[in-house]
Amino acid sequence: MTAGGDARPVGIFDSGIGGLSVWHALVEQLPLESTVYVADQAHVPYGPRPPGEILSLALRVTAFLTDVHDCKLIVVACNSASAAALQHLRRAYPGVPFVGMEPAIKPAAAMSLRRVAGVLATPATLSGELYRGTVARHAQDMRIIAEGCPGLVDAIESCADTDTLNAMLESFVAPSRAAGADVMVMACTHYPLIKSLIAPLCGAHMRLIDPAPAVARQTARLLAQHALEAPAECQPRHQFFTTATSVDRFETPATHWLGRSIPARQLTLAAESMTTR
Repeated sequence: MTAGGDARPVGIFDSGIGGLSVWHALVEQLPLESTVYVADQAHVPYGPRPPGEILSLALRVTAFLTDVHDCKLIVVACNSASAAALQHLRRAYPGVPFVGMEPAIKPAAAMSLRRVAGVLATPATLSGELYRGTVARHAQDMRIIAEGCPGLVDAIESCADTDTLNAMLESFVAPSRAAGADVMVMACTHYPLIKSLIAPLCGAHMRLIDPAPAVARQTARLLAQHALEAPAECQPRHQFFTTATSVDRFETPATHWLGRSIPARQLTLAAESMTTR
């Protein structure tokens, strides 16, 4: 920590490149903050995995961010990991603030006039207590059309062509459109990367909710609350790591979807050791 601020980085992790939608919103709102981003692409996608396995993976990534990079706050930029691991991570690291991804059911309920909302998610998110609790608290009077979107995360990670993505998205969006939904929640951080494809399929009457800006605002609130904001003279540094065997697995889709070159380093996360190259 430096005088007048805390220059340590904010840690961010996801199973893949999806969390870059959150990273982008965060650096736009908090331009002085340094970041360390981990894409656990050796295990992407998290969505179909059992909660216990996702928790184990999240603990390994969090250990790297806290022990190796001394991150002052961690953003779990993955809905599946938030559903499976967020509460455990907060108990395991009581001195580190965590920001997770909560399905944006509350703002959907506030926006919806027809009381029908669509949710594009992953199987892990839809089966998690976080999702069920959010629906119970905020949408008891609503009809929720939820889709687990099998294969969509993999398609985004592999830079699938537009025709392939549109065909997949049509099958996922059609039930909400047919039900008359007027709000669509993107409950996976990968999906905002292709919102330009999702929006036309939803139609003009259905509003898309991207949770990334709200996550960035919550990060800013917690940094201020805990006196962790970067000093005014801070020169931010952004580091990216992937657990894939080749950095191309990260750099190619990151460049494709964000339109900018994002160099990464390869990271090996094992239960016993962590190495970077």
